[in-house]
Amino acid sequence: MRLPLDFVFIDTEHIPIGRESLAWMCTTYRALGFAPIVRIPSPDPYQATMALDGGAEGIIAPYVESEHQVLQLVGAVKHRPLKGRLLEDLLTGRSTPSPTLRRYMDAGCAGNVLIVNIESTPGIESLPKILEIAGLDGVLIGPHDLSTSLGIPEQYADPAFDAAVRKIINLTRAAGKGVGIHYWHDIEQEKAWLAAGANLMIHSADILAFVAGMKRDLDILRQVAGTARATAPGAINI
Repeated sequence: MRLPLDFVFIDTEHIPIGRESLAWMCTTYRALGFAPIVRIPSPDPYQATMALDGGAEGIIAPYVESEHQVLQLVGAVKHRPLKGRLLEDLLTGRSTPSPTLRRYMDAGCAGNVLIVNIESTPGIESLPKILEIAGLDGVLIGPHDLSTSLGIPEQYADPAFDAAVRKIINLTRAAGKGVGIHYWHDIEQEKAWLAAGANLMIHSADILAFVAGMKRDLDILRQVAGTARATAPGAINI
């Protein structure tokens, strides 16, 4: 049965996935009809380019706090394969590409998506300027780092955390870009943020879902097995 997913989030920031394995994963997911969106280890345009070379259809750059970082990432994701001074001149408006080069880049980058993680108070402060940069498609909130930056680590029910999330949602949606959060603690909270305007939700993770599902099932089986041991003579306790 095909899962009702819009994309697959592959995290190479916190998970030790090598370049070869990443390319294999991206190719496989694309063949299955899922768009592979890759979070790179740092907001480095060269890492973004490598992930795209491996088959990623979108890039998520972690811990972004400045317009300059976003502009460099736009160059890597939306103006491939231009590099170096020519790319810098294009990004700063000092030059424009020839019509032939423009068509070539537009065709090659047409399906590329750029999303940045906003997960700190400096990131929120810079967000209005960040959202002005053409080529940025969306913002993803990193809850753990954001809560730490707010001085309330992992206190996701704290009103200050909810207020920060809603501020990011409101600013980003007002700029006409996508926004959401990677969250795994409370589906009711996810629903509330969707109602507030979020339209990009990365729910839980494969290993978290596996652990939660196995724990639920094993708790049920242990309960039944405990009752059986109490009533069945000669039951073996393994």
